[in-house]
Amino acid sequence: MINNFTFEQYRTFIWCWIALALVAGIYLLKQDAPYGRFSSTKWGPMISNRTGWLIMEATVLVTFYCWLPPGSVNWTSPAGVMILLFTVHYINRSFIFPFRIRTKGKKMPVAIMLSAIVFNTVNGSLLGCWFARWAVYPSGWFYSPAFLLGTCLFITGMSINWWADHQLIQLRGKGDTGYKIPEKGLFQYLTSPNLSGEMLEWAGFAILTWSLPGLAFAVWTCANLVPRAISNHRWYRQQFAGYPVERKILLPFIW
Repeated sequence: MINNFTFEQYRTFIWCWIALALVAGIYLLKQDAPYGRFSSTKWGPMISNRTGWLIMEATVLVTFYCWLPPGSVNWTSPAGVMILLFTVHYINRSFIFPFRIRTKGKKMPVAIMLSAIVFNTVNGSLLGCWFARWAVYPSGWFYSPAFLLGTCLFITGMSINWWADHQLIQLRGKGDTGYKIPEKGLFQYLTSPNLSGEMLEWAGFAILTWSLPGLAFAVWTCANLVPRAISNHRWYRQQFAGYPVERKILLPFIW
């Protein structure tokens, strides 16, 4: 168990975990993950899209707080603020977002849910163990460049992610499960600002915490979402003849 690791073993495990993320990212560039618009029964038994989202995302909170019970957190400390930001993101992702999406009747493969549970168990445990055993942030950390920049990036990324998710949800009327081209705000420049926002969010968290598990979380986020954004962009271009040619994938005016 991670709790019995020395810090050197813990650090070595994380570097191996980061290396695995790079391998997974390369694989996903060649194989679309079969959920959402790419969902496929070829991957075995299916589960409700909403149920799958709730279970696999809530896993992060469960595993994190197994290592660090909420009652043991000093919420007014720098570490407490980091944990609060992390928790807010996953409360939305686990218990709010799944009940807002309009995907009635849509399903995802159980295999995808299970793989996400493994992924979230490891990441949640690594972060929970970090804050429970090794994280040391003096009160002056509140004024450090890492804390200020990281917090700004995290909140900006989360705001973009939530706004973009809302725009995508609003494209569908009641009972509508089809796809339309989003046109508002950042969608004028990017195919997937929701994914851009989430990657910015976790890059900010890595800086904010200035930690190896924070870096691992950010790398895994990019390994999952960069291929997804590329696939989304390609799919829109294939499905909609009038898809804006000037629209980029993740970075406005660049890529």
